[in-house]
Amino acid sequence: MIEQLQNNNNTIHIMQIKIKPVTFKLIAMLFLEFAVWGAYLTSLGRYLGNIGLGSQIKWFFAMQGIVSIFMPTLMGILADKKMEAQKVLSMCHGFAGLFMAGAGVYCMISGSQVQFAPLFILYSLSVAFFMPTIALVNSVSYNAMAKEGMDPVKEFPPIRVFGTVGFICSMLLTNFLHIGGVAMQDSYTQLISSGVLSLILCGYALTMPACPIDKTKKNETLSDAFGLKAFTLFKDPQFAIFFIFSMLLGASLQITNGYANTFLGSFAADPALANTFAVKNSNALIAISQASETLCILFIPFAMKKFGIKNVMLIAMFAWVFRFAFFGLGNPAMPGVLLFVLSCIVYGFAFDFFNISGSLYVEQNAAVDIRSSAQGLFMMMTNGFGATIGTLAAGAVVDACDVFNTPANWPNAWYIFAGYAFVVGILFWILFKDPQKQKKAA
Repeated sequence: MIEQLQNNNNTIHIMQIKIKPVTFKLIAMLFLEFAVWGAYLTSLGRYLGNIGLGSQIKWFFAMQGIVSIFMPTLMGILADKKMEAQKVLSMCHGFAGLFMAGAGVYCMISGSQVQFAPLFILYSLSVAFFMPTIALVNSVSYNAMAKEGMDPVKEFPPIRVFGTVGFICSMLLTNFLHIGGVAMQDSYTQLISSGVLSLILCGYALTMPACPIDKTKKNETLSDAFGLKAFTLFKDPQFAIFFIFSMLLGASLQITNGYANTFLGSFAADPALANTFAVKNSNALIAISQASETLCILFIPFAMKKFGIKNVMLIAMFAWVFRFAFFGLGNPAMPGVLLFVLSCIVYGFAFDFFNISGSLYVEQNAAVDIRSSAQGLFMMMTNGFGATIGTLAAGAVVDACDVFNTPANWPNAWYIFAGYAFVVGILFWILFKDPQKQKKAA
């Protein structure tokens, strides 16, 4: 509402911004959604290393990619055709919370005798139900905003930022909270914390506005239902190159989630470095990455206008080079710790610039009737196939460097990851044609 006040013949415009109650409900939902993930994602590797499962870290993080290939699609079809999306969201968080809390309780009961198989099964079942919720919260949010006459393009991004805030807060809680004299980042309590938050969201999701069920398109093909029509984009050489490099870059996504905290914790074996901030509060240090991610989102419109889609993608690819190289060059003491901080800062560019510019490339170049499916294919290539292959390959590199027996070999692993990202960036620069230049030429 705009009010006008007269003062000495001058008109003063005062804009009163009315925030609708649903905005606060969405903020709370997104905060909880990513707090569930932040409770363990960057610290699980450190805990697994502590209990002698360091060589199995790759499987825990690869599982997130494996389930991302099919579970979001299955739960999306369920939400579209059979059950209201907010109820599917509630169901998924209910199962995810029970299995994750169960994994934590199993570790608590087992003490120092935790076995890989039971923990991995409980964890895998949890992430299988959690990963679809990342898309479901968007659907529930868009529906709630539409019912209130809100513009998602303008009003959703500021709300979505609170998801990252929730992730950061959960990371910091896991870092600084000690239970029984042990930091949560070194303990199974991070799993229980994630499970409890998921169960809270299980109940909270049911308070969201009802989402419609689409009962049309009775005669659609299986290909249409699963969005397989988008695979025809591989017939376009430039789209094929784009999706292949999406997978290759997606290979970098989970490497630092799985190994950064474990790497920082390895310096505890050196008495001169054991009490440094980066070692004792590694999760808090890594949280700078998420803070950088939040700020980089705001920088993207300028970068897209100034540099264009291809160059923004290249910035992301070479940012991964610096992300990994700074980890290899740094150490927890001053001034080496500043390289760790720089690694966390460039993460925002590495993660956001490709994900958002890549999404825009799909939006601007895919046909309208397969645009949503094409976005799903993009996510499948990066967070599904790419993250899975990359995590397993990274695990093989870490095992080959024998870092758990010889921590001094950690830099070698980071340099290999940096070299991989550099080669991917160079090949993308050579092979991928700037779509804006192509359109001008046409």
